[in-house]
Amino acid sequence: MSADIATTAAPVGPVAGRLSFLDRFLAVWILLAMSAGLGLGRLVPGLGDALAKVTVTGVSLPIALGLLVMMYPVLAKVRYDRLDTVTRDRRLLIPSLVLNWIVGPALMFALAWLLLPDLPEYRTGLIIVGLARCIAMVIIWNDLACGDREATAVLVALNSVFQVIAFAALGWFYLSVLPGWLGLEQTSLDVSVWEIARSVLIFLGIPLLAGFLTRRLGERARGRTWYETKLIPRIAPFALYGLLFTIVVLFALQGDAITSKPLDVVRIALPLLVYFALMWAGSMAVGRAVGLDYPKATTLAFTAAGNNFELAIAVAIATFGATSGQALAGVVGPLIEVPVLIGLVYVALAARRFFPQPAPTAGPPAVPEGSARV
Repeated sequence: MSADIATTAAPVGPVAGRLSFLDRFLAVWILLAMSAGLGLGRLVPGLGDALAKVTVTGVSLPIALGLLVMMYPVLAKVRYDRLDTVTRDRRLLIPSLVLNWIVGPALMFALAWLLLPDLPEYRTGLIIVGLARCIAMVIIWNDLACGDREATAVLVALNSVFQVIAFAALGWFYLSVLPGWLGLEQTSLDVSVWEIARSVLIFLGIPLLAGFLTRRLGERARGRTWYETKLIPRIAPFALYGLLFTIVVLFALQGDAITSKPLDVVRIALPLLVYFALMWAGSMAVGRAVGLDYPKATTLAFTAAGNNFELAIAVAIATFGATSGQALAGVVGPLIEVPVLIGLVYVALAARRFFPQPAPTAGPPAVPEGSARV
């Protein structure tokens, strides 16, 4: 599949046949990475403690490095000179803000109370996950589903700004104020705006700056055609390597907790499954209803359905402790999100014929078939 998937006409033919070898079996690689991480965490004594000794904003350093490697190649693909066309698209921006900052947190709050009324720690952890809007892995899922990279960059940046401004206030509202109004149990959340801003600056700011500079300097030195047909295919596979490494380390850190409490994991997983399905399908429907083309509707759906598990886990650990139920709920988040959203990538690709397609735009030749898209 072309590395310029967001700006060329939609290819024809079966979806699976158009994917590169890495992409076609991505679900297999992710499941293997999850299994390897869980196995390592369970079989190697002290591995989780060793991986967690050095942290960045409450997140294990290996995970932080994996996230940076994962996000950099995709952000290097973004055509930053086209972002202004996205910021003027109110049909995309307004639904995204509503879905991310009104519908998403409210839906997770409702599902957590409906399905976990007897498990307050897990319920609180899920509500925190619902408040942490995605700024990391959504970039990967969107790219795999042939979404609009430039739109994703804008929406992720908006989510980052709103996250810094609104996360603590929303945590106070959904954990203390709203439960009080409804006569439910109240919880407090002690997290500073600086902690959230620091997380955003590290996990989004660094790869975003690196991607922008790579494109700016690469195009200035050799031109856009060379940049997108020669350099991008060389660095693109590192997004997949970073993703798989992150998953292995993440599940190695919590392998023992997850495998020793299978029933608790199932209880936590149920509202998450419902949440991801409703948010993604509802957002795709909204995109279709307001007349978005397939790439932008896909971007709307994945940015609304994904969550910032790095921030959620960091907040849960800082507030309630590493061994708390809130932290476990945060860890189960990506355990469910990763396979569900990779499955939704294939659903999106299969459903693209039901959406308007963007008009082809002039650009450099497509990257040869078989090059990694990630």
